[in-house]
Amino acid sequence: MTTPASDAAVLPAAEGVGPLLRAWRERRRVSQLELALRADSSARHISFVETGRSRPSEEMVLRLAEHLDVPVRERNALLLAAGYAPRYRETPLADPALDTLREGIERLIQGYEPYPAFVVDATYDVVAANRGILTLLEGLPESLLVPPLNAMRLTLHPEGLAPRIRNLREWRGHLLAQMERQIALQRSQPLRELYAEVAAYPVPEEAEAEPADEPSEPVPPFALPMRIEHDDRVLSFISSISTFNTPMDVTVAELAIETLLPADPATVKYLQSLLP
Repeated sequence: MTTPASDAAVLPAAEGVGPLLRAWRERRRVSQLELALRADSSARHISFVETGRSRPSEEMVLRLAEHLDVPVRERNALLLAAGYAPRYRETPLADPALDTLREGIERLIQGYEPYPAFVVDATYDVVAANRGILTLLEGLPESLLVPPLNAMRLTLHPEGLAPRIRNLREWRGHLLAQMERQIALQRSQPLRELYAEVAAYPVPEEAEAEPADEPSEPVPPFALPMRIEHDDRVLSFISSISTFNTPMDVTVAELAIETLLPADPATVKYLQSLLP
């Protein structure tokens, strides 16, 4: 079973805000002096905060978190560790307060059709998808299509998309590395459990035994494509992931919109032929 590379660098258990801030600073490879200059403080004060000799104000905790690019959920954890109330709420996606957001997301991914696009939460559960994605999922067993759909399971499961992906070894490595980076930033047990599950999936023998076929079109040098079989042809996609700027809600902060951009003219032509 593959183990996340970040296991040796997980955030410390709750021991007050100081060790947590120090862990974030070290992860970002920022010195106490550099952080102090960014946060309009002093290296001495940063040192006192990290060792527990000084309790930071609520404003200072948030300022340091901002300059260390700490995820919103973990900013709440820092505030709690410092003895303050969480600043960022976590609104269920189905809450009426997020109606406008959901409607906007739906319009966005529908507007991307016929190209595939979908939206996932912090553990890769699919919360929205367009018809382009549904096209790629055609023919998968019903057992994998029971809600909530999970993007990592659908992609890497041996009965999912994995046997159809021509460059599975490379694409699988890319996805697992992406999850490892997230695990390094989030104390999320569900995410770690998902990683352990999908990393343990067997790789189809053909993917292990043979190199990926050469594409008929030159592979773009700027990004790794996913080359997937569909309807007796091979489609090629480049993945792009977008998140929301300056989110004020944990749920919104953890949403990611993934779009699959055709990587060759043949894929463009085929997908456009599916338009009514």
